[in-house]
Amino acid sequence: MEEMADARDPIEELITSFNELNSSTIEELDEEPSPLEFMRFVARNTPFVIRNGAKDWVATKTWSAQYLQEALKGHHVNVAVTPFGNADAPTVHSDGAHAGGEHVFAKPHEEDQPFENFIDYLTNQELDPSFSGSEVRYAQTQNDNLRHEYVSLFAQTLKSIPFARIALQKEPDAINMWIGNSRSVTALHRDNYENIYVQIAGQKHFVLLPPLCQPCINEQELRPASYVRRGDQLVLDMEDGDSVPFATWDPDRPEANSTKYSALVSPMRVTLDPGDMLYLPAMWYHKVSQSCSPEGVCIAVNYWYDMDFSGPLYPLTSFVRSMNGRIA
Repeated sequence: MEEMADARDPIEELITSFNELNSSTIEELDEEPSPLEFMRFVARNTPFVIRNGAKDWVATKTWSAQYLQEALKGHHVNVAVTPFGNADAPTVHSDGAHAGGEHVFAKPHEEDQPFENFIDYLTNQELDPSFSGSEVRYAQTQNDNLRHEYVSLFAQTLKSIPFARIALQKEPDAINMWIGNSRSVTALHRDNYENIYVQIAGQKHFVLLPPLCQPCINEQELRPASYVRRGDQLVLDMEDGDSVPFATWDPDRPEANSTKYSALVSPMRVTLDPGDMLYLPAMWYHKVSQSCSPEGVCIAVNYWYDMDFSGPLYPLTSFVRSMNGRIA
């Protein structure tokens, strides 16, 4: 028992060892990897960037705000609407039952809008100082929208990323397009997908944390809520349903909502320029902000490939999460 009392915290030791053995600087490639080279990154669960990997795509060369406005004129698209750009994010909500409010999982209000109205709103909000609109709008449906909602543009991208398709021996489960301005920020979260992210216009700024950092991100069970329109305001309405386990720690505000392990984090940061591609491995935590093109928009496409749950990654991260609950 005395030996156990003197033993180093196993979670602290695990995260420290990971940091010592792995760089916090993302590897940059100047050309696409072969399928074999890509599988080595997948096996190590390590991200990388291909600079100018998509520079020759038709989409990268043509998808300006003006081009999309003309190509999608008259087409209605699903738009996520929030007051602060905080879709699918932990948000403090005051409902009278909790002093000072509580963190809830805030989902956006969703509505269909004519595409030309949507893109006009984005660009005017970004570029016109006299623009009065304050709500934040973001096309972010994450439901394979490039092969459905935006299918008329799909041929200007790739049906699959060749090195990923060959290495993983599967087609993408979903291909999504993301259109917004600098007001939208994606909160720290993770996905059970191998993710190839392609920047088309503007810039995306990623903060990346490996899956073993689960004890650092202060995951809490948050009650679900959704923004609804009430008159000329967007307000949060609580929902029935299961709570959502979600990170409440922000690597850009490390003092707030921290755990005893948060100081061990060595975030990996990378900015994608138009034509750049990012491999974001399955289960890596990521927070994403964006800067706009001169036209006032940020456009990206991503390819989700289902992860392989049969390897050691998923059981290991589940074990770390369980151990963290016991130690806490």
